[in-house]
Amino acid sequence: MKTTTLFLICILILACSSQVEKPLSSLLEKSPKISGKETYLNSPYVTAGNRVYMVGHQNGTFPELGWHIKGEMGGVWNHPIKLMDGFEAKVAVNGQVLPLDKASKFVNYPYANKHIFEFKKEGLTIERIQFVPDHAQGVFVQFLIKNNTQENIESSVDFVGHANLRPTWLGERSDMIDSKDSATFEEKYWIAKDSLNSWYTVFGSDQTPISSEAIKGSDNKKGTSNALKYLVEIPANSEKTLNFALAGSYISRENALNAYHNILEDPVKLAKAKKDRYEQLANQSKLTIPDKHLQETFEWLKYNCDWLVRTVPEIGTGIGAGIPDYPWWFGVDSEYALKGYMAVGQESIVMNTIKLLDSVSTAVNGNGRILHEMSTNGVVFNKGNINETPQFASLIWEIYKWNGNKEFLETYFPTVKKGLKWLLEQNDDNQNLFPDGFGMMEIHGLDSEMIDVASYTQRAFADAALMAAELDEFELAQGYQELADELGQKINTEFWSDTFESYADFIGSDEQALHLIEDALVRADTLNKPWAIEELTTTKQQILRNPSDEPKPFVLYHNWVVNTPMEMGIADSTKAILGLDKAKKFTNPFGVFVTGIDRDETAGQEDGTFKGSKVFSYTGAVMTLPTGVQAVAENNYGRPDQALDYLKRMSRSFSYALPGSMYEVSPDYGMMTQAWNIYAFAVPIVNQFFGIQPLAHEKTVVIEPQMPTEWNNASLENVRVGDNEISIWHTISKESDQIKIQQRKTDWKIKLILPEGEYKVTEGNAETVTENGKTMLTFSSNALMVTKE
Repeated sequence: MKTTTLFLICILILACSSQVEKPLSSLLEKSPKISGKETYLNSPYVTAGNRVYMVGHQNGTFPELGWHIKGEMGGVWNHPIKLMDGFEAKVAVNGQVLPLDKASKFVNYPYANKHIFEFKKEGLTIERIQFVPDHAQGVFVQFLIKNNTQENIESSVDFVGHANLRPTWLGERSDMIDSKDSATFEEKYWIAKDSLNSWYTVFGSDQTPISSEAIKGSDNKKGTSNALKYLVEIPANSEKTLNFALAGSYISRENALNAYHNILEDPVKLAKAKKDRYEQLANQSKLTIPDKHLQETFEWLKYNCDWLVRTVPEIGTGIGAGIPDYPWWFGVDSEYALKGYMAVGQESIVMNTIKLLDSVSTAVNGNGRILHEMSTNGVVFNKGNINETPQFASLIWEIYKWNGNKEFLETYFPTVKKGLKWLLEQNDDNQNLFPDGFGMMEIHGLDSEMIDVASYTQRAFADAALMAAELDEFELAQGYQELADELGQKINTEFWSDTFESYADFIGSDEQALHLIEDALVRADTLNKPWAIEELTTTKQQILRNPSDEPKPFVLYHNWVVNTPMEMGIADSTKAILGLDKAKKFTNPFGVFVTGIDRDETAGQEDGTFKGSKVFSYTGAVMTLPTGVQAVAENNYGRPDQALDYLKRMSRSFSYALPGSMYEVSPDYGMMTQAWNIYAFAVPIVNQFFGIQPLAHEKTVVIEPQMPTEWNNASLENVRVGDNEISIWHTISKESDQIKIQQRKTDWKIKLILPEGEYKVTEGNAETVTENGKTMLTFSSNALMVTKE
């Protein structure tokens, strides 16, 4: 018995040790992957976790990058502090030093990434693989050294870590003062500390180095650079691994060391757990369509969503806006993005982000106003643009329709009520129901009565009316609905311009308009847009010839926000079609220009790059948000083929620069991954093409599909609505058109509003009703299939 027990113990020890030594590449083999382009090796990537993330270049280096804290937005971050600027590694073989700073290939995985360094002359291939375990305050990095020769190789590996413990943006406002770092070597690792703060960085390997050295005279700001050297023997045609952990804490030395040791204890187990979780993300709202590139885009945007989760336990958890320069929390970015997050089943982060925004906004404003931008140290930079407060109201109603949680509605409706009161009482001096102030377009001077603020305000009152009724506040609901109705009518009359066949950028005085025209003329002239100069000059002359003391609508910039009445479904159909057709003039193959007068008639090459200004600017930008808004707007007026066209435009920038991601500015400028991208895809696909309109509070799902012509065989599986789960298959062929729906629960009602044509039920049973010329089938069974006759 003792011998058997000892034998089993030995087997377990060998199994555990082999698991630790097992290269991560074997786990990655069964994961989705996308390889990068050689032309973009000198551009950023991110290895993301909810506590820590690492930003470097695809070639394996860590150059200075970013503008929010100039040159500091790369490296390893554990918000609200930075841990490291990065690291360097080199391998010495037969007297040759081989720096690992020119990767020949970069491969991205949903939860990890890999750099490949090839040294053909020396017969070596070195892979650097890294990932951030869930909830860990550190990064795991593995070097896989492959000996491709017939002889044994003895090599040394030098690893230099550049610790730079410093606060994030606005740290000085929260008394986080950076000071000089110092480091000591202990056992197998270096541990660095900020001299005035309990901020620590720990880095080292699971192997014992043969030497350690402080790099003196290094140009590392207030940080410290320190080296470790290892001997690695690689048998012929074999491979060896060398594992590292880069960890740290803004709390204590013990905290940092625990993070470091936990990562190195069993990294394969941690990677497997993250891999399994990402497979679950992929299977939620799982899309299958003929366009495999767009299908892949949708899948990876779900992974991108998770990359942006940012947890600072002392403050909360929420989605950051974008990496590398906007890793903190925003009101409006979340208000768009979370609708998409909910549609792809990522409810937990939705709830956490709303909780964070509400609690901090209440603490800072106390009047229902929703904040705009907040650093991870708790400092609020902007207490809120005007549009963010009504958009929060609509977000709450949208999430309630998905989760049906009455407690959720009761928790946040007080903020909604206060916010709508603040909106009209404090921001509408002339009491015409159009709040004054900045909306989405933060152009200097463009802060009068903005079209997007008006549109989102109208939708907010309509949604608040439904919330009030749900909570039995019927008098309030009636008042809100009356305001929504009046606003809808006023937007369609007072903001519309027959001359331009478009909604106006803003309503304001002649004086405001003339001032803005002068600024716009400078912009158009600088960007060499003669058509815009001509149009603006004509508008200026018309104002001067027909002066008025009354505020009126002006179309100057052709900003994308003029499409928000269609996005919100406020525009009457005649104006909507005119406006949607006009908007097409302000596009390029990647999408919609943020500011229409920046349109470049020569822009149209799908293999181009966005040339930003020396100082970071969105001038001339085509962005995913306005393009997504346009897709939503097209669907609202029954034009799914046009909506799909905008999704395809955006998808051209997917993997353009960073494989597996989509830049904020198309195709390759600004943030390399951006939260609101999921709004631009999930809402048109889930809510509109497949037509899923959740009413979880009624245990009902209305499904009204409007499928693009190209999608003759499409499915969307495992869509979470409350405690139910819905799957839809839509097949169109020469023989028949079929729609099949499955649900997990049978105490829910599905109401299927059929497309045009005669359909018969070929599986299951349903009650049939006709309303407003549309046929609706209602059923409560697990499945229903209908076939077009």
